[in-house]
Amino acid sequence: MQAFKKQLIQKQKIDMSALFSPLTIREITLKNRIAMSPMCMYSSEDGFSNDWHFVHYGSRAVGGAGLVIVEATAVAPEGRITPDDLGIWKDEHISGLQKITGFVENNGAVPGIQLAHAGRKASHQSPWKGAAALEAAKGGWQTVAPSAIPFSGTEPAPHALAEQEIQEVVADFKAAAVRALAAGFKIVEIHAAHGYLLHEFLSPLSNTRTDRYGGSFENRIRLVQEVTEAVRSVWPEEYPLFVRVSATDWTDGGWTAEDAAALAAVLREQGVDLIDCSSGGNVPAAKIPVGPGYQVQFAERIKNQTGILTGAVGLITDAQQAQEILAAGKADLVLLAREFLRDPYFPLHAAHELQQEQAWPLQYERAKPR
Repeated sequence: MQAFKKQLIQKQKIDMSALFSPLTIREITLKNRIAMSPMCMYSSEDGFSNDWHFVHYGSRAVGGAGLVIVEATAVAPEGRITPDDLGIWKDEHISGLQKITGFVENNGAVPGIQLAHAGRKASHQSPWKGAAALEAAKGGWQTVAPSAIPFSGTEPAPHALAEQEIQEVVADFKAAAVRALAAGFKIVEIHAAHGYLLHEFLSPLSNTRTDRYGGSFENRIRLVQEVTEAVRSVWPEEYPLFVRVSATDWTDGGWTAEDAAALAAVLREQGVDLIDCSSGGNVPAAKIPVGPGYQVQFAERIKNQTGILTGAVGLITDAQQAQEILAAGKADLVLLAREFLRDPYFPLHAAHELQQEQAWPLQYERAKPR
């Protein structure tokens, strides 16, 4: 009986520290399981980072995040969602990003970056400028996609990529990964979610091709595989590689959770270390049952079916909720988005709430709750 009580107490201690236990992936260790999810800031000019990005990402490192993932960063100018997107398509972008990664790392967090191409959802105004598709006369550009199917009936049709152009996309991701390494990032995430280019190839709703990039599941995942192979070939063996997927289109006939799990199994064999499990974004009228932790089910399913590490994201807003996700083994990492916008110091506050030790910046020690 005494031994059982001892085991129970030990289990409670392990469970209570789940959120603040370190996570080692390859040779990179996150000090806790709290990551800042990539969120577009729409605050760049010609793709360059600036003081806004430095303060924005730096403050989350100061606030105690284990991993800070920089927003969807365009691998090509035509891959931007808006003219205000961050970019990594030319070497001149590197020095500004180095300033961010250096500060993030010096303040105890691991710097990561999401590499992205917006596909048919490119060439739009930023949200607070109206979010509408840009006309050529107002700085818009020709969008691209697997098939000439617009995202919605009110938008111009994208150009269907030829096979040679697809290979140029692969090369853009590869070159971006090389620049990310030079900029000091330790984790790269490939963006294959939210209706952007790679997701468009995955889903039969946006990919009606009849060549080797369309039709069967094996053909529709080909581009994601090629991008993954290209990025992994230049990304150091000791550094982790993530892929963000939309686990379902939430629409009949579209990409499904079963498809996402099958893709995760393939990507694991290609050297992907963690699947960041989101959903939706490829169909404007999709009915998504949004609610607290509504996407955790996908992280749990993919983790259980494939054995790959997973990250849970989507309306994770409090310490106890995040703790329970990890303690129950539903995911290996929680990624916070809007909650980090509301509270840059969420990890410090969560540690106090859960009675876990988390180092505060020396400059802020006088304010640490006792």
